[in-house]
This record gives sequence, structure tokens and C-alpha cells, in this order.
Amino acid sequence: MAIKINLSLLILLSFTSTLLISCNGDDRKAYIVYMGGLPDPEAQLSVSSLHTTMLQQVVGSGASDHLLHSYQRSFNGFVAKLTQEEAQRLDVRRATSESNVIIGMIDTGIWPESQSFSDQHFGSPPSTWKGSCQISSNFTCNNKIIGAKYYRSDGKFGEGDFKSPRDSQGHGSHTSSTAAGGLVSQASLYGIAAGTARGGVPSARIAVYKVCWSDGCSDADILAAFDDAIADGVDLISISIGGVAAFDYFEDPIAIGAFHAMKNGIFTSTSAGNSGPDPATVTNLSPWALSVAAGTIDRKFVTKLKLGNGQLYDGISINTLDLKGKMFPLIYGGDAPNKTGGYDESQSRYCSLGTLDKNLVEGKIVVCDFQTDVTEAIIAGAAGTILQGDDFRDVAYNTPIAASYLTLHDGSEVETYLNSTRRPRGTILKTIVEKNELAPSVAFFSSRGPNAITSDILTPEITAPGVDILATWSEASTVSEYEGDTRVVPYNIISGTSMACPHATAAAAYVKSFHPTWSPAAIKSALLTTALPMTAKNNIEQEFAYGSGHLNPGKAINPGLIYDAGEIDYVKFLCGQGYSTKNLRVITGDKFSCSKANNGSVWDLNLPSFTLSTNPGISTAITRIFHRRVTNVGSPGSIYKAIIVKNQPGIEIQVVPRALSFRFSGEKKSFTVKVTANSAKSNKMMVSGSLIWYDGVHQVTSPIVAYIPSQSST
Repeated sequence: MAIKINLSLLILLSFTSTLLISCNGDDRKAYIVYMGGLPDPEAQLSVSSLHTTMLQQVVGSGASDHLLHSYQRSFNGFVAKLTQEEAQRLDVRRATSESNVIIGMIDTGIWPESQSFSDQHFGSPPSTWKGSCQISSNFTCNNKIIGAKYYRSDGKFGEGDFKSPRDSQGHGSHTSSTAAGGLVSQASLYGIAAGTARGGVPSARIAVYKVCWSDGCSDADILAAFDDAIADGVDLISISIGGVAAFDYFEDPIAIGAFHAMKNGIFTSTSAGNSGPDPATVTNLSPWALSVAAGTIDRKFVTKLKLGNGQLYDGISINTLDLKGKMFPLIYGGDAPNKTGGYDESQSRYCSLGTLDKNLVEGKIVVCDFQTDVTEAIIAGAAGTILQGDDFRDVAYNTPIAASYLTLHDGSEVETYLNSTRRPRGTILKTIVEKNELAPSVAFFSSRGPNAITSDILTPEITAPGVDILATWSEASTVSEYEGDTRVVPYNIISGTSMACPHATAAAAYVKSFHPTWSPAAIKSALLTTALPMTAKNNIEQEFAYGSGHLNPGKAINPGLIYDAGEIDYVKFLCGQGYSTKNLRVITGDKFSCSKANNGSVWDLNLPSFTLSTNPGISTAITRIFHRRVTNVGSPGSIYKAIIVKNQPGIEIQVVPRALSFRFSGEKKSFTVKVTANSAKSNKMMVSGSLIWYDGVHQVTSPIVAYIPSQSST
């Protein structure tokens, strides 16, 4: 009988310390081949035989001599002695599975000539692909970018807009390469952040849907893109677009499009929004899509200011300009008011638009009393600018003139120097990279919860890298996009939840490549329950900043348990939220109605999180009971025990039953969680904890949050 090998479950790892064995003149070393969970016991398949068969296809006869160890008790995999060529042949099988994954990018288009989108070593698109490419005089697809379309429902194009899927801004190229860009060595922004650029799933295919232009993104075009992407056969959709406020689910084109994607088994990843740190500012929050917050990474960009007295100060910015140590005169913005324009020092000290006297500022480095826009310094002809403030210091911005953002303390010392010498001088050095010891934390700009539409659903749901991200850029744009900036680059560094979203998309695609039959909810559950824990130490908003924690793709492929959900689960949720059958059928058709049987509670929607809101002014405890079901996607014979964690007083958590026993993979078990919150026992308006299902290997973690909506940010 032929043995069917699940090629989608394959990771190749090399031991850090290698064992070199001479065999027929070839150097061999030990490699781990990880294959996820064990096969279904009903298949009656010998795991060790499976491993030997796989090796035979690579090394030929004598495969058993190369097999060092089989993992077959808790998970599936083996250790084998392989040459580098043999290891690559195994790895190619893994890449082949990944290359069958198609990511639909709904954005500003793409720059197809980028090395990140080379189709070298790619074969033809997967047979599931049904899309097309809108070829024009300035755009063609390849076997990496397998499809591309553009949408402009009003037919009006702005100056500089390409009437093709080509990206004129850079945003879409950046997000596409973050998700699935190929490996490009020696990538950098003028030498800053130098290294190998790599998307999360470099072997995946990209389908481009351009809906955003110089004047924004229209609802009609977004829906048209979803419509096509679903029909084209994409496996995932990544959309780093959001409005200025949250809208009702049936008034939000992204929520509507994502619902239809979910119905067709397509995972949708969205950006949480860039309106933080104010509370209730997340704009993409439908429970059938993923809402992603932006986190910092383990590097930061430091731009030093050197004064004429030799003193050095560390500031924040991305300064690509090398002033070569030349000293420039310094001037305080408050000493250079545009009096002709009617401004005085109380306004010019902030260097806001129109307030500076060009005759006084031109050719000098101007010191400003705030983290202001540098446009006025540019207009006034400044050689550079020094900004200062203690807020929002976790993001570095790019400007077309040399700039550095100092702390208020250091800014005060600079102003003291200005006032202590007749000819104050200084220079701004080129940016250097240093390690960020505080990472990961959620960026100040990342939108915060709670959920403005359904208060008892946690948003954002997860945090992913979104600060100072180097990725592909459009060469029709400039580095800073400021008027007068002439720097055109293949790679750029920018920040936003737009950058976090494709990181999560890539992680979802990675999980999808291992588990091609999993539903969007199952993939989402795997990402959330394996996230790295984050704490209130750097983000006082706690789960309303970071959701379940920081993305951890390596763990997500083997989550142990998943919280699954399908269309009927979301229908019951919507009916329970007060939507009528008429409203419901706008997106479901005649398939469902809001009958008594379909009237579900938000607390019973099978999400991997538990959230309850309490009423302001109520000092007595409030209790909610949540019903959940989990599916075993790990080893048969697993027993999971409940571990309850309480982060603050004022919250009590009970789980029934306290243990879940699974006989086989795919088995489902139900449980209830009773949460009681008492604001009188806590001096906080938000308390949280977590439920961890632990089997000795997997820690399936879900956040539990109770809060008072009107004061959730405290």
C-alpha cells in the first residue's frame, strides 16, 4: 500500500552544534525534520515507517542507516544524517507547499521590478489560481506576482497616479514585500538597517488589488477588490486600510468583504488603526477578521546631535543625510519669528507653519520646542532641525533635512548652550542602529481598545512588528514623501499598523502552509493562543493595547488546541447583537434568518478570548458565563489542565471542567468560564487575567478582560 505523506507539515532545522560524519566522501550532519502533530490513529500508519519512506525518497536505499531518531510519542518528526544537498531536497518540498499559498494584497499596488518580487526559481501558479493580470504599457506580472488589478470606480485619476496596478506611493509595495517578499541581500536605506530583506513567507505568491490612490481609498473599490480576490482563489487577504472611526459591521466595506472571505475559507488580516493611544480607536474590529496592533522591534534608530562644545546628545530620527561633521550655526525658533507674517516668539518657538523668518533661519540648524512637522524648517531653508519632547519616543521618522528628536531634558541643555555662547554651533550625525531593550511594546500611535461596536469582544487581538520596518518601496515616490525630497530608493523604513498587518498575514500564511484545510478562525486561534505574553509595564492599557500578546509564528504551527468557528457561529452572534433577518441577509443571502435558534450571545461566540464590560457606577460584582469549545489538533491521548492567572485583584475566574481529555486528534471538547468582576475590590477600571490549557507541551493561552467602558483608558 502506498503511504501518503503530508508534505505540508515539514520544517527543516539544522543543529547548532553539528555532527560531521564521513560517508562515501560526503560530509553529513544531523538535521531535525519537524512535521507537526501525530497522524490520526485511525489511519493505522507507522510513524517510523513514514520517516524511513521520506528519507528513501532523498537518500535512496539504506535510509534506515541515516535515521537517528523518530519523534512519535507527542509530536511527529525525525532526526537524520544528511548532506547539505539532501537537506535542501527535503526543504524544497517544504517550499513547494508554501509556494502554493496565495496572498491577496489590497493596497496601493506594487512595484514589480523590485528584487523582492523576482520569480526566479518559481514555477507556474498553483492550479487553484483563477485570477488575471491587468497588463499595461508599464506593468506585467510574473510567477511571483501572479495577478494584479486596479480599481477606480469614479474613473478620475490624480496627477502622478498610474492607471495600472503599479504603485506610485510605496505603501503597497512595502506591505507586499513584508508579507511575501523574497530574500534580497544587502538591502538598506542608505546603509541604515543593512542586511537581508525577507518577507514572512518568501515562497508564497502575491495577488495585487490596487484600491488606494493619491486621494484615498473608496468603499466601492475595496468591495470590488474583495469580490475579485475571493473569486480569484486567494488563500489569505491582507488589507492595511482603515477609516477614521469604527463603523457598524454592515456599514464597513472591510467587515463586509472579510465576512464573505470567511464564508469561502479565506483568512483576512487587518490593521487596527493609527489613532492611539486614545481609547476605543480601533477601526477594524469584526470578529471574523484579525485586528493587528503595531509593536516595536529590537532595534532603534539613534541620531546624535554634536554641539560646538563637544557635547553629544542622543535623539530619535532616521537621518540619511551625512553632514560630514560640518558645524552649522544654531538658532532657537523663538528667536526667529516671522514678524512680517504677524507671528511672535510664542508661536515661532514651535516652528509651526509660517512662523519662522527665513532670513534668520536659512543655512542654520533651528531648535524647536516641540515634536513638530519639519515643513516650516524646510521652507525657511534650515540646514537641519532639533525637536524635543518626552512623548512618542518609540518611533523614528524620516525627513528630507537632517533632524533629531531629543528629550526635554537634553533639549533644555541645548538651549542653555545656545544662550551661553556668542556663536553656538552644532551638527547632526547620520543615524546609527542600537538595540532596543524595551521591545516589544505597543507603539504610541497604535489604536487602542475597547471595541467601539461590540464592547465584549477584545480588540486589538494581537501585536506584530510595525515600527521602523525596512521593506520594498516604490521608485516613483521619495523617502519622506515631503515636497522637494529627491531621494528615490528601492527600500524604505516606515511605521504603522499597516506594517504590522502583513507580518500577521505572513504568520497566518505560514500556518496555512502547514494546515491547508484549517478555517480562518482556526488559523486566527493558533496565532492568538500561542502569542508571546506582554505586560502593562510598557503599555498601561494592557490587553487593549496588545490583545493576546506578540505574534509568535514558530509556535502557531503547533498550537495543541484551537477555538474554531464558522459562518453559523457569526450569524448567531449577529442575531444576538440585534441585527434583523433583513440586515443579516444583506451579507448571508437567504441561507439564514434571525430565529430563536440563531439568537446567540456574544459571550458564547467561540473566540480565544473572554471580555466583559461592566456598568459605570456599579460597585457590586458582575458575572458572565462564557461557553467555549476547543478542538484537539495535537497528539491523541492528550490531557489539558486549566491554569488560571489573575493579573490584578477584583477578578475571579472559574473553569468547568478543570481538565480536558482527548482520545484522538480532531476531537472537540466544551467548557465554561465564569468570570466575576468587582470594581470595588480594585482601584483600576480594568482588570485582567488569563486561562491557560496546559498538557505539558502546549500552553494554549487566552486573555480574560473586565472593564468599565467609559473609563477604559485609565
